[in-house]
This record gives sequence, structure tokens and C-alpha cells, in this order.
Amino acid sequence: MLQKIISGGQTVADRAALDFAIACGILHGGWCPRGRLAEDGTIPARYQLSETPGPDYAQRTEWNVRDSDGTVIFSIAPVLTGGSRQTAELACRHRKPCLHLVRERDGRVAARKLVEFLAEHEIRVLNVAGPRQSQEPDVGAFTRKTLEKANFGL
Repeated sequence: MLQKIISGGQTVADRAALDFAIACGILHGGWCPRGRLAEDGTIPARYQLSETPGPDYAQRTEWNVRDSDGTVIFSIAPVLTGGSRQTAELACRHRKPCLHLVRERDGRVAARKLVEFLAEHEIRVLNVAGPRQSQEPDVGAFTRKTLEKANFGL
């Protein structure tokens, strides 16, 4: 059963997941770069994130993959790029389960796929990732809608 949602606090998908966790009373956390760096400036203090020793986004990404039981990556585009692609590669390298949900392909069944993924891999700590605001501004709404529909027995 899901106990905690973590992310790196980047704009859109990461924050949608953290906001969902806060609203539902689910523990949240994760790693963010030193200085709480994000595309839009400083990550707000309401997100209970720990800072990595340096400002490198890649370290944050790896530590969130490492410290989770599995990762879900939300996207609008079917092909992952940038940090989202790196997240999937790191999940493979760390031998952690990873689910990529694409709005156009999975939209209506995304919540069911997520619930099945969590159950199949007995995920208690879920890392949520996805493209940032400047790449896919609509991914936050897809992330939030999917998490809300998944319900997680709340």
C-alpha cells in the first residue's frame, strides 16, 4: 500500500504529485538540488524536500530513483527526453520498476495502470517524475487527474 510520494520538486508533474500528497495526507518528500533549484526559481518551503550536496539536477534524479520502490513518469509526448529519459534510464540501472504513462495513449486507463503497477511491485514509496513546465505545461493536470482517479484506497 502506498505510504509516501517523493519527487524532485521541479515544476508541473513533480509538484502536482507533491500537492496531491499534501491534500490527501500522504507523506511526501524527496531530494532536490542544493538551493532548492527549479526551473521557476526556488522550490517553495511547503514541500518537505531534502537538498542534495550540490546543485546538480542529475544527482537529485538518481537519489529519488534510488530511494523509492518504483517510479512513475507522466508525459504528454510518447517519447521521453531530457531528465525524464534520464529518470527511466536510472530506474533500469538501479533495477527499480518504472512505469511511463502517456496522456494520449493511457489517458482513460492511466489510473488503473498505476494502481496495478503499485500492487504488482508492492510499492510503498513512489517516485513521481515528468517533463518540466517549459517542455510540457499540460502534464501537471494529467498527473493530478491520474493520482486522484487512482484513489489509493483513501
